[in-house]
Amino acid sequence: MARPQPERARDTRWRSAAGLLALVRREPGITRAAAARRLNLTTGSATEICARLRELCLLTETPAPVSGRGRPTSVLRPHPEGPVVVAIELRQQDWRCAMATVDADPHLLESGRHDSLDPGRVLSDLRQAVARARRCFGHRVRAVSVAVAGTVSDGHLVQAATLGWGQVDLTGLSPDPDLPLLLGNDATLAGVAEARTGCASNAHTALHLLVDVGIGGALIVDGYPVTGTGGAGGEYGHLPFADPSLQCPCGARGCWDLDVDGRALARHLGDPPPADPHTYTHGVLDRAPHDAATRQAIGNVVSALGSGIAGLVNAHDPDLVTLGGLAGPLRATAPADFDAAYTDGLMHFHRSQPPPVLDARHRDDGALHGAIAVGLDHITSGSALADWAEHHQP
Repeated sequence: MARPQPERARDTRWRSAAGLLALVRREPGITRAAAARRLNLTTGSATEICARLRELCLLTETPAPVSGRGRPTSVLRPHPEGPVVVAIELRQQDWRCAMATVDADPHLLESGRHDSLDPGRVLSDLRQAVARARRCFGHRVRAVSVAVAGTVSDGHLVQAATLGWGQVDLTGLSPDPDLPLLLGNDATLAGVAEARTGCASNAHTALHLLVDVGIGGALIVDGYPVTGTGGAGGEYGHLPFADPSLQCPCGARGCWDLDVDGRALARHLGDPPPADPHTYTHGVLDRAPHDAATRQAIGNVVSALGSGIAGLVNAHDPDLVTLGGLAGPLRATAPADFDAAYTDGLMHFHRSQPPPVLDARHRDDGALHGAIAVGLDHITSGSALADWAEHHQP
């Protein structure tokens, strides 16, 4: 999930084409004239690039509605025979498989619930789903991008505590060793989605946090996550913000994870630890309007959430914060508790203009959108477009 690497000489002629495809993703339905202005291209250059992309089945052009005087222009859209990213989202209870062309619009292909958390069984289901997508779209599949609810370092899954997994090799998810497999943490990828096409699209620095089973997130700068040396940055749920007597499945003590999800709600309510904290949280939220003890439990969790977010704001100084997964519904149930904890945790100089905390635009689909965004970064880079052009037969 690193920033694009410097291009080789062979690929530099595709730089403007890659920029145009990125613009089509950010602004669906953009006209050729508007794209030329955004990219500082002359009319002739824009015409030449679009013609090249049409010939290579990367874009199509349809006449734009006439508005006033001036030369007619066209609307840029993905070509129906263009390259494809297959995206997988692997969660604690289930998985989803989707595809997208260069417009980044996800189309769900299939989904399923885990009938076992044995890694071999789960990965077998995912391999079959990817293989079916490859048979359906053939050579058009240019990358497989995976969002996983676990810790990713150096392109490998090193731990998925909520699945009960240690290090698991996911390389077999790609049906072809020459087909790139891109792997990212689900919360990090959800943050990428918000920065690219969500509530944080105009922010220079954004903090995204996702509550599901535990809490994860990412600091996003100019659309790219800050992930540290090996790519495992953003494991905010394992900051020691909670009771140090609590043992986290990750191996550490006092992890913030344990204070902000269904496990924390169960402790406050005197219930046994839930097997499925996500579903348990939804049940608690449904009961809240009718039960004072439930509202108090939610208030405790929301206070822990707001206090921790304040600490991260003090550390990172973002333009804004976005909340995904269960964080938004939890906050909405106890907004006063959240606001008080967030404000009390901020340094004085932040309190006059605290960074706004917004619900994520992509909601439960953030990780899937982010996996697609990262996959499209890869397959529309200068080198990938050069390879597509080299092997594509119009």
